[in-house]
Amino acid sequence: MNKIELGFISHLIMHGIGNKSNGDGVRLYDELTNYENVKETLNNLITSNFKFDDLYKFYFSHSLELNPIYTYVSNMFANKKIDNFIDQSKNIGCYLYDKSNHPQIKAGELGVFYLADCTVDDEKVDCIGIFKSENKQRILKIEDKQTGYDLADIEGLSIQKLDKGCLIFNQHREQGYLVAVVDNTNRRAEAKYWTDDFLSIKPINNEYHQTTHIMETAKQFIAQTMDADDEASKSEKIGLLNRSVDYFKNNEQFDLQEFEQQVFAKDDLIRKYQDFSQNYAQENQLEPINNFDISPKAVKKQERYFKSVVKLDKNFHIYIHGGKDMIEKGRDGDGRKFYKIYYQEEN
Repeated sequence: MNKIELGFISHLIMHGIGNKSNGDGVRLYDELTNYENVKETLNNLITSNFKFDDLYKFYFSHSLELNPIYTYVSNMFANKKIDNFIDQSKNIGCYLYDKSNHPQIKAGELGVFYLADCTVDDEKVDCIGIFKSENKQRILKIEDKQTGYDLADIEGLSIQKLDKGCLIFNQHREQGYLVAVVDNTNRRAEAKYWTDDFLSIKPINNEYHQTTHIMETAKQFIAQTMDADDEASKSEKIGLLNRSVDYFKNNEQFDLQEFEQQVFAKDDLIRKYQDFSQNYAQENQLEPINNFDISPKAVKKQERYFKSVVKLDKNFHIYIHGGKDMIEKGRDGDGRKFYKIYYQEEN
């Protein structure tokens, strides 16, 4: 996992980007944005919003050099003159506007900034950051006057959360740089315009991504396959989910064959998982992986999505954390469904 420390913003420019489908247009400026009075606040906003567990890289069909954002950023790294920085930021703004053609995409402000003296694995590198503000925050401004206080509501950018952003570190240029990304708005299909249409990035195949990929594949397989199987009860489904999580929590190394045997056990279920996994990887353009170091941070994040509760009508919730042999499902003579639970101690 990469160890990353951010430097301080050396210069920044902001442009106005509308929605292309509405014909909003863009407002591009020729001068840097003055942020001296909010320098510390702005730096805190950047450092608090980006996490460096799941990292990305630029890509593009046929050739990486055809990726517009990759090209503009490469030009900025190669030519550090302010005039060139401003020109390339305009190119970025125009390209973002061109990709903002879904009716649900909000107009907003685009910020492009330069971070000097960042550290990636003990190497000093520069970084270019891009963010877009889509949602404004309203606050009450207190004005102190001789006769008392006046209140006025004002609208501005949040100082806690970025809507969308990315950091591009000047490292591994030939492979597509090292990119950190944040996207806190519009997680539906139209939101893909930021990561897919605008940036064109894909995950770097590190242990965090690999752990996430396998856990997500297992979760999807159990949900879709077991839901389609009339004979598979919810308790059996939850048992598989729990065994999946337990494998990742109790092992430091992932071994595909060992995982399949410990979690799915039965040959027919293993074959179904293998077919599902292969199709899932192809549909999501993921590389096949058999062995890797397990990322505890990815496990902790994914674990919350593995539900271990059976909801029975509106009356009961049964929380299951293992022990498939301690629970039975059946139906009585009147056709009513029931669960029979065995236990040794009552707490």
